[in-house]
Amino acid sequence: MHTGGFATWTRRFEDERERRRVQGDPDWGQGATLHPAVWAGIQRFQVGEDGDGANLIGKADEAGDGDYARAVRLFVAEEQNHARLLAQLLAAGHIPTLTGHWSDTVFVRLRRLMGLRMELLVLMIAEVVALRYYRALRDGTDDSLTSDVAGRILSDEQRHVPFHCERLHASMAELPRATRRPVMALWRLLLLAVSLAVAADHGPGLRRLGIGRLRFVAEVVASAGAVVSAVLAPRPDAWTGAD
Repeated sequence: MHTGGFATWTRRFEDERERRRVQGDPDWGQGATLHPAVWAGIQRFQVGEDGDGANLIGKADEAGDGDYARAVRLFVAEEQNHARLLAQLLAAGHIPTLTGHWSDTVFVRLRRLMGLRMELLVLMIAEVVALRYYRALRDGTDDSLTSDVAGRILSDEQRHVPFHCERLHASMAELPRATRRPVMALWRLLLLAVSLAVAADHGPGLRRLGIGRLRFVAEVVASAGAVVSAVLAPRPDAWTGAD
């Protein structure tokens, strides 16, 4: 299995951690004002980002690649930082955080069903949907604090997808060649189902951000092609997220 890339990923995550430390937090004191439907969406995504990552870390440790295990811990720390940023954004708007949401519960249970490959395939669906949501949140509001927070999270997510693509490429290579494309075809179907559910759940908020339900689903599904290519092709680092 290719391992050299994960030492590189560890350095990237560490460099980004240092850059965040130097940059400091957004100016929470300026407050945030958003439509209630947009706040509701932020509450749900905050729940999705908030987890200890113990299950993923355990599976990464079992995979036997120390560089990958270190990179996964840094990835989990970034996700936890997203949860913190969103909680602070909600606080700036005097909006409470949620204790849970059905969509997060479903995702967590799905991810724990099988091994690392299944965990990453399900996690990747959440990441691809998040890419489009945070771009809408960054660009679709005139609230400067919200745009700042969404832009920071989006920048991280654009690194997370190729990181997971690289590990999934190695994992899919362990499967018989004839099964790889069918597995990714099923992944696309699950992505479509999830994006439809998210669009239904977040429709009013998405409209406030300037993107209708159908366009949201279409753009999420359209982005899947690049992910599938990166997972199946020998150059997963060729994936580039749309800004």
